[in-house]
Amino acid sequence: MLNSHFKTKRYTAFDTAAYNQVFKAKLDKWEARLSNPKVTRAFYEAHALQPVLLTRFYPSGALDSLQKALNNSREDGFNVAVFKTDTLGKLLKKLDAQAFKRLDDAYPLIAEAELTAADALLRYHTYMHYGSVNPRRVLSTYYIPVKRPDSLQLDSLLNTTNLSGVMQDAQIQTPAYLSLKKILAFYRDSLRTDDHPLIRSIKVNMERQRWQLPLRGEEMVRVNIPDFSLTWFKNADTLAFMRVCVGAKREVAYAEKIKVYLKTKKLDDKPKNHETPQLISVFNAIQVNPVWNIPVSIAQSEIYFQALKDPFYLSNNNIDVYFKGKKIDDPDTIDWRKYSRETLPFQFKQGAGDGNALGKFKFVFDNSSSIYLHDTNNKNGFRLKDRAISHGCVRIEDPLTFARLLVKDQRQYDNLRMEVNLPPQDTTRNARFRVLMAKKTDTVKRYTLKPTWFATRKNIVVVMDYNTVWVENGKVQFRPDVYAYDPLIWDALKRYQN
Repeated sequence: MLNSHFKTKRYTAFDTAAYNQVFKAKLDKWEARLSNPKVTRAFYEAHALQPVLLTRFYPSGALDSLQKALNNSREDGFNVAVFKTDTLGKLLKKLDAQAFKRLDDAYPLIAEAELTAADALLRYHTYMHYGSVNPRRVLSTYYIPVKRPDSLQLDSLLNTTNLSGVMQDAQIQTPAYLSLKKILAFYRDSLRTDDHPLIRSIKVNMERQRWQLPLRGEEMVRVNIPDFSLTWFKNADTLAFMRVCVGAKREVAYAEKIKVYLKTKKLDDKPKNHETPQLISVFNAIQVNPVWNIPVSIAQSEIYFQALKDPFYLSNNNIDVYFKGKKIDDPDTIDWRKYSRETLPFQFKQGAGDGNALGKFKFVFDNSSSIYLHDTNNKNGFRLKDRAISHGCVRIEDPLTFARLLVKDQRQYDNLRMEVNLPPQDTTRNARFRVLMAKKTDTVKRYTLKPTWFATRKNIVVVMDYNTVWVENGKVQFRPDVYAYDPLIWDALKRYQN
């Protein structure tokens, strides 16, 4: 290849065995600095230590296009030095100039150029396509499965015969990402520096866009935690938009306080943390007139004190008390002073009805954090500017509209309406509605309100997301970093950034 490219016979005596020894020694020495040493070693051992990338792409100049793409990564916020762009350029120039006296001197040059190109290719595709930071290692409440390239994918990159295609495939092309990319360029031109809080925020949110979601669907409900909003998308259309209330931020100095609590095990030392986690799932049910199974943490930190202060608090708030799974008939007679919060032996459930903290609707999806969307009996929270006020679940402003979009058909929606004392939209069913209302208002036969379950349409994805910067209708939107996550991501990200 070299003889043909340079139109010379200088390389006729190329000693493959000697080159292989040089390459192997270089691979051993560089192993710790490679981004994927196992994949890289396995690839070259499978190819008899041959300079595969140089053989395929050096004569055509495709390696120059690789170097150009690496330099262009600055437009995505990256520090091009992480891809060893200058090193690759210098090595290729030396090879172009054939700047060596003896053929033996070419072997380390070729080996270094090959390994530098291979590592740059793997780094570029991984960082651009999947992000340079693994969010699960940075954020303790990031429960979205992280997509990262496996060894087969990385091996296929090194095996490519279309280098420019691989580089193009690595680039995120979503409108959200491309808009942030333009905003980054605009703010750089305006501020004349990268060392600015706004620039850092944009870069952090570009990185978030590179973290690919493992689920995609025609319809997706996205809760943006810092914006306290919910948007229902169907492809490019917006079906609904509403305000939400999300989990309250953790206590100040939470990290220090949790260390104290882990030593003492005293609930008085336990700091509060109700932050809504980032997660992804699929809706599977609606519970109308839900029962609230009060979490142990809330029972210990709130219910216990309310019952201690007011013996009638539980009955006045329709809260049942259970001991070893059995309901206690008269919880108002419990002497709460006999029990400590740490060893509280009771379980608590708030019955269905107007006073229920979950309101009239609970929207359910599988997740490991017991998080769901729900109505609320306290609508005042939606008037607040800072709506990080819940215990972690997400309260939604217009649950009836949400339910209408989530149910399977009009008949199911009318059934749901009647369960919450609203007339059906299909007037031919008014007779049934009157019968149901008569049962509920019967003063002789007491009606017990119970939860009713409704199935949802399939494949409606729900995402709890966290974006502090985005572009909407051509305008950049900045939101307060309510949980102070941006600095955590920046600390992990900054070594890859300009």
